[in-house]
Amino acid sequence: MEETSLVDSDYNRKKLFKKGINLMADEKLEDAIVVFEQALRIEPNNIETLMKLGYARFHLEDYGEALKIYDKILDVDVTNPEAWNLKGLVHYEQKNFSKALDSVDKAIETDPTYAMAWYNKACFLSLLNQVPESLEALKRSIEIDVKNARRSIRDKDFSNVRIEEGFKRIQEVVVLESVRQGYHTLGSIVWTTFLDKADAETALRKLLEKGLIVKNEKRDGLSRIPIYDLAPNVAEKLGKEKKGLFGITRKTLPKPVKNLKELSQAIQSVRESIEEEDLEKTIEIFDTFIDPAKSGEQMIENFFDEHREIRLWKIRLKDRGEEYLIENKEKMLVLFGNIEATITKKLRNEISYSADKSQ
Repeated sequence: MEETSLVDSDYNRKKLFKKGINLMADEKLEDAIVVFEQALRIEPNNIETLMKLGYARFHLEDYGEALKIYDKILDVDVTNPEAWNLKGLVHYEQKNFSKALDSVDKAIETDPTYAMAWYNKACFLSLLNQVPESLEALKRSIEIDVKNARRSIRDKDFSNVRIEEGFKRIQEVVVLESVRQGYHTLGSIVWTTFLDKADAETALRKLLEKGLIVKNEKRDGLSRIPIYDLAPNVAEKLGKEKKGLFGITRKTLPKPVKNLKELSQAIQSVRESIEEEDLEKTIEIFDTFIDPAKSGEQMIENFFDEHREIRLWKIRLKDRGEEYLIENKEKMLVLFGNIEATITKKLRNEISYSADKSQ
């Protein structure tokens, strides 16, 4: 009987959730809020429902309530990147750009590939007049999702950075992507990119100088129209290694044994810092296990649950400081001890396998 009741409750919650979504689609946000709140009476901590409720509150400009909802989501799951990002947008609407920046930084910490969080970070940095940092964040967002280049062109939040050379390069990326998608005339490029004609012409000239595009002409009645296309040898010019839009070479993963040895060395360092209750050093070393450019990818591949736990610890250490480190010291040492034991076993297997292969 109890099991049937649970099934019925879940069915009712999903039914209410779907009804709320349909009401939102019809732009009946107040009605949607009522329905989402009914669904939450059945399952108060359902992230999916809370997220939509927060979204509805946000779009009704009820920022105080939206903030409470996102905080509740983060109480349930402190590593939820979407909640951190949306919390940042609430602070943005409240003109509290420093808090907005802090929130999106936490979104990026939990998901370094979250393109929209990087984009929002770029906006907030621009508004705080941190121009070089804004451009770097914008470039990162575009590396992950090229559509952010086009999005940035008319975004008023980037008024501080538009005159910078780095932003001009972003305009080149937008034009290059437009050409790649099959828009070959100046008019169509301006139309698809939202660039001013002069900016589009400048970007085209730069791309021609760099050899990334070629210029031809086609006859249109009595006149000739310039036509732009990708240079045939553009792939060769970028090199054999895969590169991002800003010429950043994408790193290949090192060999398995090297991966494991690097992890093992990092574990020794972090265990020492935890033992010594060195807060700053512990947070710094935690980044080694989280950042995909360091050992993050190896952690996700081999220790997915532990990776998530370390991300959560890092956020809480930043929020609560040394007290949290002391309270969770033993738990952290046990986790890293278990990882180290597994790595030692894997290392032996890898080394044995390599030795067998070389014979």
